[in-house]
Amino acid sequence: MSDAAAKHDQTGGEGESPDQRINRELIELLNELRVALPGVQVLFAFLLAVPFANGFATVTDFQRDLFFGTLLSTAVSSALLIAPSAYHRLNFRGHDKEQMLKTSNGLFLAGLLFLALSLSGSIVLIADFLYGTTVPVVAGAAAIAVFAALWFILPMVRRNRADMPRAE
Repeated sequence: MSDAAAKHDQTGGEGESPDQRINRELIELLNELRVALPGVQVLFAFLLAVPFANGFATVTDFQRDLFFGTLLSTAVSSALLIAPSAYHRLNFRGHDKEQMLKTSNGLFLAGLLFLALSLSGSIVLIADFLYGTTVPVVAGAAAIAVFAALWFILPMVRRNRADMPRAE
């Protein structure tokens, strides 16, 4: 590893101290949460309104169960994506930002996983309501594949490239 790469590993960037790196990474994480939260909140609001629509009484048992599973998954996603902000606020002066960052990162990733399940479940539910049996399976598999590829596999492939510096 070159001297510049070693310095980048230790500080996160040229001239950036470990404390500055942690502060920057925490701000980046909270900003990324601001992107994910509106989507999960809109989905949750939509799902809360669905049972009160006129046609909901005609859903099949499968559709009702899938709806409730999707609603629960969306609620869990919302809780996980809001948790880093609550964690930060409750531990604001705790002087343990690195642990806060690690915990919040894990909560955020779990929230994204549940959001992907919620969005996929919503797609399957609508496809089943509109088309029957084959389209929901294909649409659900495609949705899961897209979310997995873009939100998890692509970043992990990039992270695992040999020439990328690793954070500890």
